[in-house]
Amino acid sequence: MHELSIALSIVELAAKEAHKENAKEVKEIELEIGEMAGIDTEALLFSLRIAIKHSLLENAEIKLHLISPIAYCSKCRIEFVPQNRFEPCPFCYSYGIELRQGKELRLKSLLIE
Repeated sequence: MHELSIALSIVELAAKEAHKENAKEVKEIELEIGEMAGIDTEALLFSLRIAIKHSLLENAEIKLHLISPIAYCSKCRIEFVPQNRFEPCPFCYSYGIELRQGKELRLKSLLIE
């Protein structure tokens, strides 16, 4: 379950940023996660709730925003929404596909006090 190590890294980064601002508490943590990032969002939320215990983030509201995937076909030069990472282009059936969006894992914002 790599979601626990991801959660610990997120908490470490958020706490570091909060300390830079001399925050007493983090009220909200906002994350962006690509639908094809290979992250189980339920497992990540569970892990985050454990990881924030006894930290500046303990009472923080956790907001997750899922980012839909967008793929680009280099052969016919179109963008499309893939159903999975291994799907060919729906127009020319080429496998020369680049996933331009949907693999993200980003700490978007912190609301501190």
